Amino acid sequence: MKLVAHIKKIEYNANEKIIRGDSLKNLKIKDILECTKGELIQGDLEFECINYSKDTRTICKDDVYIALKGENFNGNLFWKEALDKGAKVVIVQEIMFSKQELENYKDKTIIKVKDTLKALQDMAKYKRSLYNIPVIAITGSVGKTSTKDIVANVVAQKYKTLKTEGNNNNHIGLPLTILKLQDHEAFVLEMGMNHFKEISLLTDIASPTLSIITNIGTSHIGNLGSRENILKAKLEILEGMKKPKIIINNDNDLLNKWYIENKDKNDVKIYPYAIENESLISIKDIKLEENSSTFTLAGDEKEYLINIPVGGKHFVYNAMCAVIVGKILNISNDKIKNGIQSFELTKKRMDIINLSNGVEIINDSYNASYESMKASLEYLKNRNANRKIAVLGDMFELGNFEEQLHKDVGREVAKNKIDVLICSGKCSKYIVEEAINNNMNKNNIFYYESKEEIIDKLKEMLKKGDIVLIKASNGMRFYDIVDKLK
Repeated sequence: MKLVAHIKKIEYNANEKIIRGDSLKNLKIKDILECTKGELIQGDLEFECINYSKDTRTICKDDVYIALKGENFNGNLFWKEALDKGAKVVIVQEIMFSKQELENYKDKTIIKVKDTLKALQDMAKYKRSLYNIPVIAITGSVGKTSTKDIVANVVAQKYKTLKTEGNNNNHIGLPLTILKLQDHEAFVLEMGMNHFKEISLLTDIASPTLSIITNIGTSHIGNLGSRENILKAKLEILEGMKKPKIIINNDNDLLNKWYIENKDKNDVKIYPYAIENESLISIKDIKLEENSSTFTLAGDEKEYLINIPVGGKHFVYNAMCAVIVGKILNISNDKIKNGIQSFELTKKRMDIINLSNGVEIINDSYNASYESMKASLEYLKNRNANRKIAVLGDMFELGNFEEQLHKDVGREVAKNKIDVLICSGKCSKYIVEEAINNNMNKNNIFYYESKEEIIDKLKEMLKKGDIVLIKASNGMRFYDIVDKLK
């Protein structure tokens, strides 16, 4: 059952005005010391910090360098290099400074903390607390980044919007993104996770005012053990919200079950979107084209034909989600429509590249799960082409499920009548095996040990009119194949 044909008005917060970002809220050194409990070795308490960096290779004049320490690197070893390259402030741990070193950098500010990563997160949490603006947090097994892109573009039609760039969606990237807040009026961020309590940490730092879960699939199932546990981990996003409000894809089986169990409770406001199940908005006349999709949305006084500049049914869902966000933030239907129609995808995600020889590459090499593989293969199936070629690699973090899920991909390859299958990777052998078991022609299936062999094969076989899907988990580095074909 559809709830309503359209949304007339949903208040962002009935008792709280959205404060436009008309003043800068940059942290001063004294603020950093207070929120991190750090020690000022030397420097100016009143210095205003604007730009932050964890990488000496990208340091600019007057940056704040945060010396992070990981398993395989120690940024603290490069504090002098950061200052020599123009940084005004360094935040370090475990460093002892000689009198000569301090004299050499007497015009710089040096802060010492117990843990630089914790300091980064504390600084971001404090900076976030200074802003009374919509903060929209997005998580899900697949579709986080594309949903973020389309939602941010809709929000940007009315508000100056900061969004997560690239894949900066973890315990380091998210706080660094928050520290970029200036005179912004809205913030759209992405939250990724591999284990329990990771979303819990991120939502505590970001304190979202509105959350989105795109779906619950099989990504990281090897770490979490079941899809039900993945749902539990994603729902940690609610922990950082003072008044939990969440948008969910109600056509996803587990989210639909959760919605039915929780829709009448008062502790969380749920906004469902769906094509098959109960939905806050209803759409009609869905048309899936090769490189775009359209649907009709009912407005307050008229219908709106919405064009999505990317093909695939999953982008219809993303657009529906963006419509609800726009309505919650009181963005007009015309601006919502423009935001959807003008958004651009983050590179390496369904990035269409037309080669000079008439071959089209679908570069979806950033990440892969069974659900995203399935969606990409369905998209490839619906394209008009001389030959539809799938170049697939391993999906990571599947644990005991890796054999079965790779076999499931093999069945999808055969089901979608892909003309040529090319694979590489330990687990991709199961894709090949299952494609053969499902009657795909063996002569059109190739398995190689290396990417170089795939590149050579593609250069040898590609002809005008071919379309090539390239997809694997990021660690397979299949984007190297794309780069060699350009």
